This record gives sequence, C-alpha cells and structure tokens, in this order.
Amino acid sequence: MGSVLKGVSGVRWGELSDAQQRPAVGIPPLLSRIAYGGEDAARLAVDELGDLICALGFVVGEATAATVPFLLELAGAPYVPCKAELLDLLESICRTGQWHSAAAAVRGPKSTSFQEQPGWEKAARAAVCAGRPVVEGIASSVRPEEAEAAQKLLWAMENLRPFPRL
Repeated sequence: MGSVLKGVSGVRWGELSDAQQRPAVGIPPLLSRIAYGGEDAARLAVDELGDLICALGFVVGEATAATVPFLLELAGAPYVPCKAELLDLLESICRTGQWHSAAAAVRGPKSTSFQEQPGWEKAARAAVCAGRPVVEGIASSVRPEEAEAAQKLLWAMENLRPFPRL
C-alpha cells in the first residue's frame, strides 16, 4: 500500500470474514484501487468493496469495522476521486441493523447463531461515528456531491435508531 493506507498491512484480513462470510483477503486490493487507481477503477472498487463489507446495503461482516477507518482515511485524502461514493457506503454501514433485528426476532435455541453478528454492527457503527471529524470537514467541501453526501452521513449519525434489545 502507499503512504495513505500504510496501516492496511497490519490487519489480519485472512482471519476476518467479509459480509458474504468469506475470508476478507479481497479488501486490501480494493482499498488500494480506490487510493491509487484512476477514477473509473476507484468507483468500481468502491462498488465491489460495498459488496464485501455492507452486502445489499445493509448486511455487515466481521471485517467491516476494520475497513471503516481506511474508508474515512480515503474520504479525507485530497486526491481520491470518489469521496461521495465512499461517504454513501459509510452511511449504509452506519444505518445497518439487520443482524440485530434478526437476533431479536429469533428467540430460543436458534438465537445462538446470531451471537457475533450484532457485535459486528455495533463495532462498524462506532467506527463510522468515530470518523465524524473527517466527515464534518468534507461537509464544507466546494464540491457539492461530496458536501451533500457528508451532510447526509452526519444527519444519519445524529438520527441513529438504537439497536433492538437482544
């Protein structure tokens, strides 16, 4: 990775699962394409990354929380061409609640199959919210698509629904 994503190599991606329950080894190359590819390559990489860390726009995986700081870093970098798309992905992650809803709906012996996933959602949401200063900086961007996406994410952070009780 380059100077922007120097912390990526410190994450044990092979020990984490993505939103499709596969080893998360595909995440670092996508982050690199976002940071160092051209505009078209970066946009495609954001779309592919969304499938790995926030499938269908509402299902996070174990690796999602580990990926969020890098998304925030990229969104705050001056030369990344797809900041609005990154912010939209972060908003989707912030709004997730699928695992909490499923775990709350399933009571009894089957509820043990949802023990880890609600924790993934909490960790992912907390990681997004920790990046609030970066998002606030982008909200005043002279690029309207970036400013609007940042403002939408800030609104989502302000209006988060609490997770259902388990």
